[in-house]
Amino acid sequence: MFKSIEKLAANGFEGFLSIEELKNNINMLPKVPGVYVVIHTNPAEMDFVEKGTGGFFKGKDPNIPIKELKFNCVPSSYAIYIGKAGGSASAATLHKRIKQYLSFGAGKAVGHYGGRLIWQIKDQSEIAFAWKPITESEPRLIEQQLIRDFESEFGCLPFANLVR
Repeated sequence: MFKSIEKLAANGFEGFLSIEELKNNINMLPKVPGVYVVIHTNPAEMDFVEKGTGGFFKGKDPNIPIKELKFNCVPSSYAIYIGKAGGSASAATLHKRIKQYLSFGAGKAVGHYGGRLIWQIKDQSEIAFAWKPITESEPRLIEQQLIRDFESEFGCLPFANLVR
């Protein structure tokens, strides 16, 4: 499912909007729980910078060495991060969670330290977000299944999913 944008769409993901498109109209994001995937439109050509745009949440430097970034790379996968929003333990929505992610990427010290590797990708115009509203079950369970599916397909976690 993670080897093409078409397969992600066939599995119920929608949006596929760039960072710039979302910044210009954040209200395009649904205000419901769900799961989301950060994609890179040209995964085989990802390049990195030493210092990304991510914020220093709780004073922690979000940057890691380029050698580690390259090691985490999965060049045959468009999905580079899988996340969730909301559920029985959280009132977060896709709108709120992705907005936090974008704020973190703009250098703000907000609570989205997970997935921080995204912000060390050199050409951020090739990054997009897709989401899948989840109202009938727990987004956390769907996120966990997506990560297991990814691991099954590639033998590792998505690029920016450092821990579960």
